[in-house]
Amino acid sequence: MIVCPGLGREHSRLSELENQNDELRDKNRQMEQKLATMQKLMSSHSEKLLEVELELRSLRLLRDEVENLRGTLENVRTRLNALEQGGRSGTGSTTHTLAPLETQLNRHDDMLSVHEIRLADMDLRFQVLETASYNGTLIWKIRDYKRRKQEAVAAKTLSLYSQPFYTGYFGYKMCARVYLNGDGMGKGTHLSLFFVVMRGEYDALLPWPFKQKVTLMLMDQGPSRKHLGDAFKPDPNSSSFRRPAAEMNIASGCPLFVSQSVLETGSYIKDDTIFIKVTVDTSDLPDP
Repeated sequence: MIVCPGLGREHSRLSELENQNDELRDKNRQMEQKLATMQKLMSSHSEKLLEVELELRSLRLLRDEVENLRGTLENVRTRLNALEQGGRSGTGSTTHTLAPLETQLNRHDDMLSVHEIRLADMDLRFQVLETASYNGTLIWKIRDYKRRKQEAVAAKTLSLYSQPFYTGYFGYKMCARVYLNGDGMGKGTHLSLFFVVMRGEYDALLPWPFKQKVTLMLMDQGPSRKHLGDAFKPDPNSSSFRRPAAEMNIASGCPLFVSQSVLETGSYIKDDTIFIKVTVDTSDLPDP
């Protein structure tokens, strides 16, 4: 049988084009998947941005309201003081005028207290939104170390919780917990640092138990940058890493994380502030 050389070349070229077409289809499919993921992220970004903008607007309105209320309160106090001085100087009876002003003053005091509590709460919520991390890394800035340490020694505030952070926009929700005067074996001698898995919005889509490697670190603020750290892989049998049934699981970490003598004599404290870093490995996390 005689085979036409031109026909063989055409057949080879056709096979090559079909292979290229299959590769292009695979690449197109991958690009479509990436585009869908990006659209999800953009949608989540938009929702978070809108949430921050609404919180900021409410915060500004509440601050304006508090300032107006403080101005009104100051005016009432000024009038009340003037009337009291007039009454003491014998210029006339002011009892019938003072009573409603004192009532008004008390009412405004109560309103101001309520508004200041709301303002502090909104400040905290806005700070949490503003500093939220979605890449599995937390940088926790703890101010007023001396005061907070004294409160821990006096058993007023034994531990502090960080703001939440996440392994992704649809990932695990987590936080850190620190005992400045130690906990358990480290009580009175060490700073104890723990990792906490929290209940998140997308837990139903995530694999359980939590298995990601966790690295805890105390940041050195000096030029040597000799950070102190420890890492662990979660125990899959521990209740600390199961899907949370409550707001947060039992903390897990290092009671003997760093001795207080090392912490307080090195360059880990600057301007009465320490920095704690928690990193969760997200490299092998599947998309939800």
